[in-house]
Amino acid sequence: MSAILKNASSAQLQPSLKDDNNIKVMIVDDSVVVRGLVSRWVEETPGMHSVGKFSNGLKAVEGVIEADPDIIVLDIEMPVMDGLEALPKILKLAPKVKIIMASTLTQRNAEISLNALSLGAADYVPKPVSNSGVTTSTAFKRDLIEKIRALAKKSKFQPTARVQQDTRPGSNTVGVTKASVKVTNSNQNTSTYSLRSFSKVRPRIIVIGSSTGGPPAVMKVLEELVGVSKYVPILIAQHMPSTFTGIFANHIARSTGIDTHEGIDGEGISPGTIYVAPGGKHMIIERDGTKPIIRLTDDAEVNFCKPAVDPLFDAAATVYGAATLATVFTGMGVDGAAGSVKIADAGGSVIAQDEATSVVWGMPGAAAKSGSCSAILPVNQIAKQLTQLIQGNSR
Repeated sequence: MSAILKNASSAQLQPSLKDDNNIKVMIVDDSVVVRGLVSRWVEETPGMHSVGKFSNGLKAVEGVIEADPDIIVLDIEMPVMDGLEALPKILKLAPKVKIIMASTLTQRNAEISLNALSLGAADYVPKPVSNSGVTTSTAFKRDLIEKIRALAKKSKFQPTARVQQDTRPGSNTVGVTKASVKVTNSNQNTSTYSLRSFSKVRPRIIVIGSSTGGPPAVMKVLEELVGVSKYVPILIAQHMPSTFTGIFANHIARSTGIDTHEGIDGEGISPGTIYVAPGGKHMIIERDGTKPIIRLTDDAEVNFCKPAVDPLFDAAATVYGAATLATVFTGMGVDGAAGSVKIADAGGSVIAQDEATSVVWGMPGAAAKSGSCSAILPVNQIAKQLTQLIQGNSR
């Protein structure tokens, strides 16, 4: 590190508090207004501390080891080195840090944000276009602080993926008993989650709910479902603004070769097609005679989200009943838990992503705790289980 850059970076570092339980946040943004405002929000939040403010990606790369943050809020558009270029360099130096990409809501920045997730960013947060918008937006402040808090928990306490499974004869899924599964995290705390039997009815639809960290996980599973995707339609509710959902659908289509698009109000639901809920709308399912169709609604937010997972899961349970197969991927909050219970009560099956492979074990954890799941699996085992169920083999 050159003396000039070292001095420039060090001048923007803030002394760490002695309490190791504080969430250490680093802010990287070319706007002095944004850096100052976000730093102030962090300092005003109990249990958080700002450890560094940098005006471009190069300074962030040079300062990340000394700052030693848990969370980095990383702007995309900056001089010298932008956020996308800085991202892999930062992660190489500090692989455990969780990075939130911050970008204004443009098509270009939405595309970059999704690319950043595939490169290791944990999440993104839409940023108001102007500094005055940042200053006055309570939604931006709330979302950013909530994401920092949720991601920091994972950053500080990485679960060890120790799952005690019962493989006695009669188990109904890959290594998981019908009765229960025990999960032990890095603090050696063990929780037991009751599991339901998988449906005896072959799935006729897959519904997916996801949020923070969801796009890469969902993409990974869908890429492995190409061989059986022709047998069922797949409907996805991913917490995303409207600028992002169409791009997310395009990414899925390019990656899998499966026909994928945002759901259209009134269109029929066909096997071999993936439908993504448009941002700002809830996507549900209704029957038009004997044919299931998509309905988009402008109803109020559910679980502070729109699109939300619960309306989709509720509708799938009503229309498809025991032929519904649901997966709850990584995400903040509890969205999808109530809908998972409705699917399970209707005779359908629910799979939750496990804690170790989730960026945030909020949504899948809530589904697991609800007692609605038939399996709690690492992301790299979900496609195998879905394939077996679609093929009519739950063993």
